[in-house]
Amino acid sequence: MVFYLPETIDTASSLDDFTPRQIVTELDKHVIGQKAAKRSVAIALRNRIRRQKLTQDLADEVLPKNIIMIGPTGVGKTEIARRLARLTNSPFLKVEASRFTEVGYVGRDVESMIRDLVEISIDMVREEKADEVAEKAEQNAEERLLELLLPVPPKSERRPGENGEAALALEQFKRTREKLRAQLRDGKLDERMVEIETRERNFPAFEVFSSQGVEEMGINIKDMLPPGLFGDRTKKRKMRISDALDYLTQEEENKLIDMDQVTRAAVERAEQSGIIFLDEIDKIAGRERGAGPDVSREGVQRDILPIVEGTTVNTRYGMIRTDHILFIAAGAFHVSKPADLIPELQGRFPIRVELHTLSQEDFIRILKEPKSALVKQYTALLETEGVKLTFTDEALEEVARFAAVVNEQTENIGARRLHTIMEKLLDEISFEGPDLKEKNIRIDTNYVRKQLSEIVKNQDLSRYIL
Repeated sequence: MVFYLPETIDTASSLDDFTPRQIVTELDKHVIGQKAAKRSVAIALRNRIRRQKLTQDLADEVLPKNIIMIGPTGVGKTEIARRLARLTNSPFLKVEASRFTEVGYVGRDVESMIRDLVEISIDMVREEKADEVAEKAEQNAEERLLELLLPVPPKSERRPGENGEAALALEQFKRTREKLRAQLRDGKLDERMVEIETRERNFPAFEVFSSQGVEEMGINIKDMLPPGLFGDRTKKRKMRISDALDYLTQEEENKLIDMDQVTRAAVERAEQSGIIFLDEIDKIAGRERGAGPDVSREGVQRDILPIVEGTTVNTRYGMIRTDHILFIAAGAFHVSKPADLIPELQGRFPIRVELHTLSQEDFIRILKEPKSALVKQYTALLETEGVKLTFTDEALEEVARFAAVVNEQTENIGARRLHTIMEKLLDEISFEGPDLKEKNIRIDTNYVRKQLSEIVKNQDLSRYIL
């Protein structure tokens, strides 16, 4: 019932190998409990895999089954969606529904979420391509740097002479360059200064007085200007060789990557496997009740509706279809309920799952089980200064009890409460850590009670609430 901190997911060799049961198993590594939510997202993901095997005509008709997750904060709603996206290597965007309002009110246009998703997809594909060409880019950058350090002799000096002096000079040049290459790779030249040409990326600022963005108006200002007018000028800069090598490697990567191909692949990935997590959807639930801040709630829902049901959005990379993007909405629904959403929007979220609140046993598990558990994080952090922390099982149970009590007495913020508790518990050790003479510290029940007793005694508790 609790989400874990980010950690790399070990994916199978092919996404086709993931059955719904295996998807749930992967999610179990990072989220405890919440079986119903995991089953729902696992089925949604598997249906995407199944859809790719259908004929084109039928595949176009199979739409994703969007999901509403209902549950309090800190129980794993966002983490389930994020882990699902990482598992499938899908573009993932988390956005608060309350950021969007009707035209004329403060807020962002709802179509901006699609543009943001495409940008994320572009970055993902570009990074993948950069990994593919990284070795070649490093080789090219190395050659350019060696050329600066030891230029190739002019051809006139390389013609064979009567005594073969030119040939000997060329051989000597090659040996010298190889020595430089070895020193460069060993980092012995890192601090030397070198002068390289860098591109200036200056571009004038334009202010658009319009409720629409540049994408909606269909204007690409750079395309309207003569080539080379901005951004193509170069100037010489002095920098350390280590920095110059990084700069030249990045420049070579840009040359080797076909951005047109990246854009096509990224747009397709965003359309076919993008996931948008709409958080705080309960904040826009409810009908209009007259004047005041609530007047825009139904308007926001109606603005979001066409995006969820499928439309085309104009972006700087062309028109993007939203028909097959998976939308996962989430909200606590303390005041409102899913039925308060307009019927049209409810119909676009056919799957509803409820996530449970955390118990003391859940807190114990989050402290003990994951590879990146909070206890292990704090232990590793303090170990960098020679402080060796050890926690007894009883101490961790006491920490979990305090977290549960504070959640009951104040706002229930779920697993995030453990961050507050652990910071308070280790406050003194963290502060005194570098100066401690005794480096082996054992955290037992008595120490936990001593450090955290004030939290329960203080009925206000305001300073301990995140």
